[in-house]
Amino acid sequence: MKKKLAFMMVLIFGLSVALMSCVTIKVKPTAANLKNPVIKLESFEVPQYDGYWYISNKVKPTKGKADNRGAPLPLSFLFSVKNPNAYPILLEGFTFTVAFDKDFDLVTLNNNDSYWIPAGKTTHVRATTMITTRSGLLSLLVTGGFKLKERKWSPWDALERWWKGVPEASVPVTVKEGSFAFSANGVTKVIAFEATYP
Repeated sequence: MKKKLAFMMVLIFGLSVALMSCVTIKVKPTAANLKNPVIKLESFEVPQYDGYWYISNKVKPTKGKADNRGAPLPLSFLFSVKNPNAYPILLEGFTFTVAFDKDFDLVTLNNNDSYWIPAGKTTHVRATTMITTRSGLLSLLVTGGFKLKERKWSPWDALERWWKGVPEASVPVTVKEGSFAFSANGVTKVIAFEATYP
């Protein structure tokens, strides 16, 4: 009697495993069933800070050649990317523009690294770039003149505000005009993205 019961238990367990494996159907990616990944700006930081300064090429340096040089400001962004699909997707790359005070575009970042995101999982992607007070000044002089006048700021006022305020999170940093490119088995999708920190 006990042998029959044990045999029946093993048989039922084996059949349930076999049936479960038949029920698990692999979903093939199509344009119709590729759900949009969910992108979120998790955090932003300035990983190294060397203060605010600018040196004209008219100043004799202690070492090296005189030139127009400015303080660096590295910017590091951490994104979470959630894959809501029943199959893995490939993040093929992304691009975005960094703006301070929401209106002043200072640098555009292009990242062509690829990241596989498993089905139903979330992956974190870090993107780091850097601007200097010199590159910020040139950007402001070319594209930010009217916006500076509206706020009654000089380029130097703006640069000092940003170099002191961005590391303290007292100046908003915006990721704008972002696009994240995804693919799965030949199906591609580009997701627009924008976020402001904090």
